[in-house]
Amino acid sequence: MTRFWAEDHPVLTLMRQRLEDGSKPGRRLDDAVLGLAVEGGGMRGVASCAMLSAIEDCGYRDAFDMVFGGSSGSVNAAYFLAGELWRNLSIYYDDLASRDFIDFRRLVGPQAIFNVDFAFDEVFDKQKPLDYEAVLASPTPLYVSVTMVDTLETETPHQFLDRADLRSAMRAGAWLPLATVGTADFRGRPAIDGGVLTAHPWRLAADRGCTHVLSLSTRPTTVVRRTPTPFQRYVAHRLNRMRVGLGSGYRDAIDAYRHERQQINAMRLHPTPQPYVLDLCPSPSAEPLKRHAIEGRRILWAARDAYRTMRIALTGDTGAVIPKFTAG
Repeated sequence: MTRFWAEDHPVLTLMRQRLEDGSKPGRRLDDAVLGLAVEGGGMRGVASCAMLSAIEDCGYRDAFDMVFGGSSGSVNAAYFLAGELWRNLSIYYDDLASRDFIDFRRLVGPQAIFNVDFAFDEVFDKQKPLDYEAVLASPTPLYVSVTMVDTLETETPHQFLDRADLRSAMRAGAWLPLATVGTADFRGRPAIDGGVLTAHPWRLAADRGCTHVLSLSTRPTTVVRRTPTPFQRYVAHRLNRMRVGLGSGYRDAIDAYRHERQQINAMRLHPTPQPYVLDLCPSPSAEPLKRHAIEGRRILWAARDAYRTMRIALTGDTGAVIPKFTAG
């Protein structure tokens, strides 16, 4: 794999120094604030989950001061802070790659294409239980990106009352427009996917004062679209029907991210401060994974590619490596 980032990028340099120093959250030897931004995107979230697995396997879980997640990225981030990322990674190809979770036949009825309740009630609670208490107790706070429909704002709750409050934020933040029905409820208010008004959580980390940001993207970013796709225009139309101004805000977020994407792509090789941002993603040669993918082979290859990218960035090891797919 050809590196598409600077080996001495300030984000990587800071992470390596903290690992060498044995630095822990709340007891740093430097003045930097390192944020971790985890993109989701439905089943594309397997890529950011695999990169998190590499971070954990290489010993860098304590390197971060804040963690930000959007959509399925917030679920990945929660499992990361709780430990045992292999459990979260296996969810994508063992549990969610099925019609229990994604079924386009439901388009003709009142049900949602994405069954978010199945994911939370059956998978995250029972089959591969997430230790919410461990997330709440983590010295590194988790900021969950949620779009509040009533105020047309992105909120990032991070001080949660209890397990149910954290779970509610993650569920609301994963409520994908069109793929789900209506809105979710968060603290008594209507809410949907956090990516609607803030396209990528790296912006949330920058706005919170992080001096360095490791950004995990879930699709190759070699091509930047110049105009919204027909599907994005349709989503904007439907969101405006849900709440006047919501679809317009979605279009504005797409436009803003288009310019930001060009900027953070350039910062991989030519980093600039305020903040330093290193955005890593599937390799440019990787086949893009769709948010509704259910073919196990494609999901596994996406995980392997993303894991290898992150491992090379952290260790320089270019050998054939795979993430830990089981607890063994």
